[in-house]
Amino acid sequence: MATRSKSSQRWLKEHHSDPFVKKARAEGMRSRAVYKLEELVERDRLLRPGMVVVDLGAAPGGWSQWVRQELGDSGRVIALDILEMPPLAGVEFLHGDFREDAVLSRLEQSLGGKPVDLVLSDMAPNKSGVDAVDMPRAMYLSELAMDFADRHLKVDGAFLIKLFQGVGFDEYVKELRRRYAKVSIRKPAASRKRSPEVYALAQGKRAQIK
Repeated sequence: MATRSKSSQRWLKEHHSDPFVKKARAEGMRSRAVYKLEELVERDRLLRPGMVVVDLGAAPGGWSQWVRQELGDSGRVIALDILEMPPLAGVEFLHGDFREDAVLSRLEQSLGGKPVDLVLSDMAPNKSGVDAVDMPRAMYLSELAMDFADRHLKVDGAFLIKLFQGVGFDEYVKELRRRYAKVSIRKPAASRKRSPEVYALAQGKRAQIK
């Protein structure tokens, strides 16, 4: 059996001692990422009963699980991921690659022409470790998510997306500001400090792009 690298050993040690990992296990949540979403959503009271929420890059399902709990029996939660995701009660899951038109069409059909109140995107590409490769892949997914919100998010709706700081980041945030009345960049407590990830919360979708 191959021995683990020092970096993977360090990650495992950090992971098992991580207070958010321990909390997720204790509370029966699927991932520690749920506490990123909880902080981001509760600060601005983004969730209301009856909302239609689309969760892009949903697996393993922590965000969808938490949103479903918060909404109770009302509204819809539609989750999509290229990875398989074990079923969650009250969550509609679509399995497929968000970059493919056929998968987008299935998601659009599922919406049945009804607008979305909140779009969540925690999508990230498989990392190669080479920034010149990883950043364009990440930005491409981010642009697809913004296009989806352009088409399906209701006027005055909100869009929350994970972004990675690097080439293309500033331009992307500028594009968000053309589309939304308020854009905030946040780093929740559950986001590991050394990670280049941040979250952009865009609220108040404009009727027309500025």
